[in-house]
Amino acid sequence: MRKILKLISVFAVVIFASAFTNSITNYQGYDVGDVIEDFKLKNIDGSMVSLSDYKDAKGFIITFTCNTCPYAIAYEDRIIVLDKKYAPKGYPVIAINPNNPNAKPGDSYEEMQQRAKEKGFTFPYLVDEGQKIYPKFGATKTPHNYVVEKTPKGMVVKYIGAIDDSSRNPDAVSKTYLEDAVDALLVGKEVELKKTKAIGCSIKV
Repeated sequence: MRKILKLISVFAVVIFASAFTNSITNYQGYDVGDVIEDFKLKNIDGSMVSLSDYKDAKGFIITFTCNTCPYAIAYEDRIIVLDKKYAPKGYPVIAINPNNPNAKPGDSYEEMQQRAKEKGFTFPYLVDEGQKIYPKFGATKTPHNYVVEKTPKGMVVKYIGAIDDSSRNPDAVSKTYLEDAVDALLVGKEVELKKTKAIGCSIKV
């Protein structure tokens, strides 16, 4: 009888754990075609920034990035280039640091300010205080990138994933996924490759 009760208890624990795990695994956040909610986050200059502030924008390149991940660092210069190229065309970069600074002190607000100054960021670098925004997007990596387009029904996700196919070496890039997506939208075409795998460090909670 004791063995049966023990087996029942173990089975119940396994079922509960499985259900809990699946509930997390199955949560994906925004998908291509979804309308995103606007947000308001603190920028490194102390101002509060939201997408609605950009009245003339056609859309946005939203990148979840940080100070400390080697992959994120490897992409910093490329993100600056993306902003300089596409912000004048209506697709500015909005960078968001999703990491918990208690888990990763190098991603504190003060360190963000210092990093942006050192690199000469030309775009907002926002802090996801309380880590409330990145789960809505379903971001899991730094960097994790989203292209959204302003439409009559709201900001619609058009691309999710990596910037290109060479996470560490910009000289080895052969496929520019994110640029291809924005270029297509700028001429009124459908984005052909809508999703790629984001390569980077896991977001620190």
